[in-house]
Amino acid sequence: MVKQKEMIADHFHHLATAKENGKKVIYTFVPGNLTELMLSFDALPLHPEINALQSGMRKLSGEYIAEAERHGHSEDVCTYVKCDIGMMLKGNIGPTGEKLPEPDLLLLSYTGCFTFMKWFELLKERYDCPVAMLHIPYQGDGEITPTMIDYIVKQLRTEIIPKFEQVTGQEFDIDRLRELMGNSARAEEDLVWVLESAKNKPSPIDAYFGGVYYIGPLFTAFRGTEAALEYYRMLREEVEGRLTAGQGPITPEGLLDNERFRLVVEGPPNWTHFREFWKMFHDEGAVVVASTYTKVGGTYDRGFRHDPSRPLESLAEYCMGCYTNLNLPSRVDMIAKYIEDYDADGFLINSIKSCNSFSAGQLVMLREIEERTGRAGGFIETDLVDPRYFSASNVKNRLESYFQMLAQKRGEKQAEMVTS
Repeated sequence: MVKQKEMIADHFHHLATAKENGKKVIYTFVPGNLTELMLSFDALPLHPEINALQSGMRKLSGEYIAEAERHGHSEDVCTYVKCDIGMMLKGNIGPTGEKLPEPDLLLLSYTGCFTFMKWFELLKERYDCPVAMLHIPYQGDGEITPTMIDYIVKQLRTEIIPKFEQVTGQEFDIDRLRELMGNSARAEEDLVWVLESAKNKPSPIDAYFGGVYYIGPLFTAFRGTEAALEYYRMLREEVEGRLTAGQGPITPEGLLDNERFRLVVEGPPNWTHFREFWKMFHDEGAVVVASTYTKVGGTYDRGFRHDPSRPLESLAEYCMGCYTNLNLPSRVDMIAKYIEDYDADGFLINSIKSCNSFSAGQLVMLREIEERTGRAGGFIETDLVDPRYFSASNVKNRLESYFQMLAQKRGEKQAEMVTS
């Protein structure tokens, strides 16, 4: 956590001083991002949803959302969008207290979220800069076909790379891209090892709340860098130490040493009450051993690695494979497999009020997963960064009821084993 905070602070300082240092800034999104390609042109990526996330954790998002609503944005619009727009309207001050730069390019990589397109329309209204769109086919049939890959690679060659060259004044350097992608693959190996360490009992990590810190550098501005390699080496060594010592995960409340429940969680966390939300799990001895949120920036534990030997094709496969680009049967398959592979007691859905990319179909998914695995599902409702939609008492009551049910089921199972 300390290392990552230093990395993020350093990145936002580079963004704040980009114009005076002659650096180009590209606004883009986390799912399906082209970080290595941007870095190969010496451009700095800026992610609007990360701005919103950071604002939520710093208790500023409510004010920004209210500002966006005063300017006519609906109460039901994605709160990431309203938070980002509100932050811009109030000066566009980043998490380090420094003003963020205007973009030199808006890069929209559509990966299963329709809101992204409207979001960039709103940004285009405010910034006079070029726009590049990389359209990613949706995995409607649950598979990536060669035709889909060819379609994306063609866009990279004819639309994205020429825009990068135009904006940065640099020629495309495929060898530099290959070097960065090689670094990515090595960091991805360490991340997957850390995530899969949760198969141990007790799990040395929390793959949902703690997972937020694990995925941060790889999903945002650092993939492909030496800093990312160092971060994931440090992370793996730290987790290896906890695993050797038989320790549970580190939480804001300290070491969790009484693993009572092992859970798989679907959906993003709530950011405005992140620590309070995590404490509700800690107090019950509940450890999240796998989560879908840690796959929004890449499904690396399903085998994908950035491949420097075929860089453009590999970027296309990466964009296609992000979690929000998977159809509902594929998501059900993933969660059911996590439950079995990580020997989870149950699974929990955190339904996000303003995020259709996650919340659409979740009740159908819940019933299907219960039937397939025989494990009990729980359901709670919060939001991403709108504090109005986090009811601590309601969430706590639902969680306590769910954990009581899991404890009862465990007792019944143990009684059956004794009787037999």
